[in-house]
This record gives sequence, structure tokens and C-alpha cells, in this order.
Amino acid sequence: MFGFLKKTKVAKELDRLIAEIDMNMQNNYKDAARATFREFEELYTALAESGELNENQKSMYSAKLSAYREKLKAYSHKDQKPYWTSK
Repeated sequence: MFGFLKKTKVAKELDRLIAEIDMNMQNNYKDAARATFREFEELYTALAESGELNENQKSMYSAKLSAYREKLKAYSHKDQKPYWTSK
């Protein structure tokens, strides 16, 4: 019983981080999105290595991790050109 509750709590924390990444990306908060992604990646790695995620969870969160990694590759303010030079 306690293992089930623990996994539910773990999944909720990963889902919270995913929601935060999405919110930051929607609001164009690039630095915050990247910071939250790093937090998500670290937590996922730790949970996967410790065996706290089942195979379905590993597969689902691994796919999300890969998708965010691709989206955030060039997602930063330093790659953004000033609006006055974009003509």
C-alpha cells in the first residue's frame, strides 16, 4: 500500500514539473523553462535509477524528457534577435 502511495506522489511531482515547463514556455519565460527542465531531468534520472518508477512511467516520462530536450535545444534569450534588427 505504501509503495502505491509513494509512486503516486512521485508521479505527481514529475507532472507538476511538466506543467511548470509548459507554463513557462507558453509565457516565453525561457530561463525558467530551462531551469525547470533541468530539475525535471534530474528528478526523473534519480527516480528511474532508484527503481521508484515502473516501466510504464519510465517510458512515458522518458518520451517527455526527449521531447522537451529537443524543444529546448535552441530555446534561450541569447539566440533571440532584437526586434529592431529582425527586418
